[in-house]
Amino acid sequence: MRIVIVDDSGARASVLEEGLREAGYDDIHFVPPRGAFVARIERMAPDVVLMDLGSPSRDTLEEMLLVSRALAKPIAMFVDQSDDSMIGAAIDAGVSAYVVDGLRKDRVKPILELAVRRFTAFSRMQTELDEARTALANRKTIDKAKAILMAQRGLNEPDAYALLRTTAMNQGRRLVDVAEALITASSLLGGGAA
Repeated sequence: MRIVIVDDSGARASVLEEGLREAGYDDIHFVPPRGAFVARIERMAPDVVLMDLGSPSRDTLEEMLLVSRALAKPIAMFVDQSDDSMIGAAIDAGVSAYVVDGLRKDRVKPILELAVRRFTAFSRMQTELDEARTALANRKTIDKAKAILMAQRGLNEPDAYALLRTTAMNQGRRLVDVAEALITASSLLGGGAA
């Protein structure tokens, strides 16, 4: 597992490194939060990012949250102090673990594991949500195409669906693609569907 530690304090970063090495991780890289550090992190292709911010300013936190949005990887953030708005911003940005005043080497492994598990669970939920949205949009498209066939060809709903399905199979296309083509053609021909 490749781990990147974002930190500009050598002493604090060494605590994270010691905890990781004791837990059996050895592919560890350090990136100071300066310059084009987000691009450097992306090129390193880490599996996990640990951010040690100490006492972050609002600007520093915003920069770190850009990392979270850009990488789509598990991120654990360590801070010495925080407030509700910072915690909310971190969660909204997708930080998997936000640890306040908890930088100890014996806690690094469980926090890393928590970050990975939470990220995986969130990613799975996001994928399921995207699939559900796509299925709903496809269903609406197919229903709209059925309505056009019912109105223009005088078919009942099962027959309109069967015609769409048969056409899709005969053309080797997805049902929703045939439905979209029918909706577009009907719109172009003045069928009133759009």
